[in-house]
This record gives sequence, structure tokens and C-alpha cells, in this order.
Amino acid sequence: MIKDLSKIVSDTSIIINGQLVAQIESGNIKNSEIIIPQAVLDELQSQASQKKEHGFIGLEVIKKLKDLADKFGLVISIKGSHPTSEDIRMAGSGRIDAIIKDVAKQNQAILYTSDNVQHLVAQAEGLESIFVKPLSKNIDLEFLKFFDSETMSVHLKENMSPMAKKGKPGSFVLTKLSDELLSKEYLQLISSQILETATINDSSTLEISKTGASVVQYNDYRIAITHPPFSEAFEITIVHPIVKLTLDDYDISEELMKRFSDRAEGIIISGPPGSGKSTLASSLADFYYHKGKIVKTFESPRDLQVNPGITQYTKLDGSFDNSADILLLVRPDYTIFDEVRRREDFRTFADLRLTGVGMVGVVHANSPLDAIQRFIGKIELGIIPNVIDTVVFVKDGQIGKIYDLELVVKVPTGMTESDLARPVIEIRNFADNVLEHEIYTFGEENVIVPVSKRTQKVGIEKLAEDKIRDYFKKFDPAVKVEILSENRARVMVNKNSMASIIGKGGSNINEIEKLLKIHIDVVEKTSHSDPSSPLSFTFSESKTALLLNVGREYSSMHADLYVNDNYVTSVRVGKKGEIMIPKRSEASRSIVKLASSQNDIQIFLKDS
Repeated sequence: MIKDLSKIVSDTSIIINGQLVAQIESGNIKNSEIIIPQAVLDELQSQASQKKEHGFIGLEVIKKLKDLADKFGLVISIKGSHPTSEDIRMAGSGRIDAIIKDVAKQNQAILYTSDNVQHLVAQAEGLESIFVKPLSKNIDLEFLKFFDSETMSVHLKENMSPMAKKGKPGSFVLTKLSDELLSKEYLQLISSQILETATINDSSTLEISKTGASVVQYNDYRIAITHPPFSEAFEITIVHPIVKLTLDDYDISEELMKRFSDRAEGIIISGPPGSGKSTLASSLADFYYHKGKIVKTFESPRDLQVNPGITQYTKLDGSFDNSADILLLVRPDYTIFDEVRRREDFRTFADLRLTGVGMVGVVHANSPLDAIQRFIGKIELGIIPNVIDTVVFVKDGQIGKIYDLELVVKVPTGMTESDLARPVIEIRNFADNVLEHEIYTFGEENVIVPVSKRTQKVGIEKLAEDKIRDYFKKFDPAVKVEILSENRARVMVNKNSMASIIGKGGSNINEIEKLLKIHIDVVEKTSHSDPSSPLSFTFSESKTALLLNVGREYSSMHADLYVNDNYVTSVRVGKKGEIMIPKRSEASRSIVKLASSQNDIQIFLKDS
């Protein structure tokens, strides 16, 4: 009980959280002069002018204090000087708090605060201070009445009827909840309840507070509040997950489950808004946690529904890059990065993955290819497969297409000259391992090229094949011809005929190519009749590459390279019959690691 005529100075914190009013109404404060520093009033006015809800709440509390004054024998006064522009600029460093303490000293008053730091500093300066801990109050939140077990989200807008999405991802209906139009005052009431709860309730957090917009996470409700000047009218959107799934609830093949368990450490979950991406990310987080892994999340706002043992991080000082510095100190096995959007988010994701942290990223995209494309230009093209190894597309709450990424050195599909070989990112359908797209540098541009399967020969191609066969029949009546591309063909003849076709120094074949206006690869007819037998080769090294020479007769043919029966890579034989493996490539590192001698390496021809 405060003595008669005692003087009390309140700071901003105890006004906003409502504890000053609670102390008065409970009878702990009465017959007192309550001094509100001018700096507090100016701070609340500044926040309200910026359309921040805390400013409006604080001003409403001061108005209520004046209404309570007569009933509890209080005198409400405003004292102290206006803060300068420098004081306001330094508010984050405690300048406003210092002004409030000075007002308490000058008036020999007791400082009431709900800010523990302010309380401790005041005591250190010899100022009498009372710390009133913010208490959780059971507020019956108005917005909860709009939800039932089927409601995914509620949309409340000024002068509009309340609407809700009911159903599940991919199968929902936008439903009008009432014909009554929502007033601005009613939405402000809901907003005030939500923001007050965020201030005093441990299960509620104010994630974002900007001019005209606030985002609050209340239990598992994500609440976005917008109003002018950000939006043209007052609007509140509340999203609530209605299901929590495990990986067992998805139709996941044994191969994909094995990939998640053993290999996948750079996973991208992509899909359009509302498709169920975050639900799958939460399921993966719990999956890794139950496998005994240390799992963290990066979220803004923090709305993933995960096991309590998984720590959820948000932006540190407004940046996930700062959060990453802390993350590396706690040594996680996996990090779930929800909503990779901004350019710096992609760089942070890549940096963490390259340090060895298993990463699962959620990316908005209309297709899995679009998700990959969003990384191009933000990180170097060559390291994309080291950052992303698996892309999962989610639609209507179910797992759709899955892509597997791998970096190889080869001639891009559709090109013909072996000296055009370059690093190529192969994008394969995980389900059947079919190559669907390639990413490589063409000129100065990074391009994504679809790879179409050739299913049957068109008429004009058949005519070209017959013409070439007719020409070479004079060398070998049983000649075989294969059209490789629009300007390249493979001619397979008996070994005895090859010398006369090629001519001295290749002079004869050059003339034939000029005549037919097409590049001809002349190979021995039996050279690839038994692809199960490995080719013989000689091994050498240059400064930059491993060189495997299989002979000119295999020029421009495709082959698979194995080490001790372990597949390493697919290659194309060069014009001189030489296979070149750059030393900086993953294939070269695998050869050096697995092979103890040349005898451990096997090369098998492919059909094309």
C-alpha cells in the first residue's frame, strides 16, 4: 500500500502492458500523484503517429488513468521536458529511459517499471524503484470465435464480411462466416487484444512490428495485422494449421525415404503458397530429431509446428546472416530454413550448407525447376549441386515431382563437338533417373535447357540415313549408319574398310564430309557390339586433367566410367579417342580416392 501523497513515476513499459492500471484497480496504488514523464507521452505519440499499435494502446491507458483518478484519489500529471531529436535517435541505447529516471529523481518519486533492466539501473543509482512483473492474463481473444476444426485461415477486413478458408491444402472453400460487415472499431478491439497478449503472454510473440503492419505468433496461430498507410483499410489475417503430419503420412517411396535418411543434406521443398510446404518441412524436422540429430530452424515469423526439443531461431538484429554466426556455434546436424526469399537468404543457406550443416529450405515456386532457377545468379553456378541435392515439389499437400542434381563434365545434350565439353548440372527425375534438364554456361549466360527424348525417326531423318548408307556401301556393303544430330552421324564399318574411308591423315573422310555436308564419325562395326566388355586404355596425366586414351575408333562415343565396380561418371570420348577428367571435378576426386592402380578403372561403352 502506497502512503498518502506519495509520488509515482511510470515508465513506458508498465503503461503499455496494463500493469499500472492493474495495480490501481487492485488497490495497491491510491491517494498518489502519478507522474507521466513528457518523454513517455512523446514516445507513445511517436509510435501512434507511425501507426504502431503499442502507441495507441499506451495512449488509451493514459486516458483510462485519468478516468480512474477521482475514484482512487489520484492526481495524474505530465512533467519533464520534451526529448530532443538526438534523444529520440538514441532511444535504443537507453536515452529515453535515462530521462524517465531523471524525472523520478527531480520529483523524489518512486519509479514503477516492468523493464527489469530499467529497475536494476535505477537501484544502482540509488533510486527507489518497484519492478512489476508482466503477468499473463486469461484474455478471451475475440478472433478465436471464427475458428473451428476445419478452418485453415480467417480473413477480417474493414467494411467487409468475415471470410474463412475451410478444408485442407489443395481442397478448401472460401466461406462467408457472417453477413455482418466488420467495423474499424471492432478490428481495432481484436488487434488491441492480440498485441496486449503478445506483451504479457509467454506463448505469444510479436515477430514483426513495422509502420502499418505487425505479425504476431500466438500459440500456433500466425496473425498478420495491417492498416494504413501500408494497406488501404484495416485488415487482420489469422492462419492456423489444422493438421500435423509425420513422414509416414505421405506417400513416400522406399528410395526417397532412403535418400532423406542417408544422402539428402541439401533439400529444397518448393510449391505455391498454401500447398503444404511448411507442413512437410515440420515433418522432416521431427524425422531428423527422432533419428537423434540436433535440429534448429530459421523462421520469420516462427510458426513451424515442431517438437519442443527443436530450437526455433529468428533474425538476429534483422538478419539471418547474423543468426548463422550463432547457429554454427551450437553445431546443428540439420537446419530447417523456412521461407528462403531474399537474396541474402539464398547466400546464407548456401554458406551454411557448404560448412557441412544439413539444410532443408522452403521456397515459393510454381515448379521444382523454378525453385532451382531462383538460386541461379545468387550463388555461383558450379556450387549449386553442392548446395542442393534434392528438390521436392509439394502440391495440394502431397509430394509431387522430385529432382536430383549432379554436376558432370560433358558435352551438353544437342551439341556435337567434343571440345565443347564443360561443367553441366544434370537435373534428373528422381523416380526414374531420366535426364530432364541441363544447366550450363553458354557464352556469358547461364541457361536451363530441357532435354527431350528422341522416340522415333522422322521421315527426313530416315532419308538422310539411307543416303549416307548408300554412299558408304561401296566401302562396306553391310555398313550401319546412326544419325546423332542434325549435322552429325556415326558410320559403322568393318575394320578392313576404315583405312580407305579415312585416308592418309584423314584427307578422304574430310572430302566425304564436305560432300555430304555433315560430320562423320567412323567406327569399327564390332567396337560397341558388346558393351558389357570394358575397353582397354592407356592412362596419363596433364597439369589439369586425368587422361584415358581408348583409341580414335571410339571418338565421340559415350561411355560409363567405373572404379572397382562403383559407378563414377558418364563421359564422351574426344576426337582423338581421349577421355579427359578435370582434376577439380568430383569424378577425378572419386577416381583418386577409390583406385589404387589403372587396373581398378573400367570403361564401358553406351548405346548413344
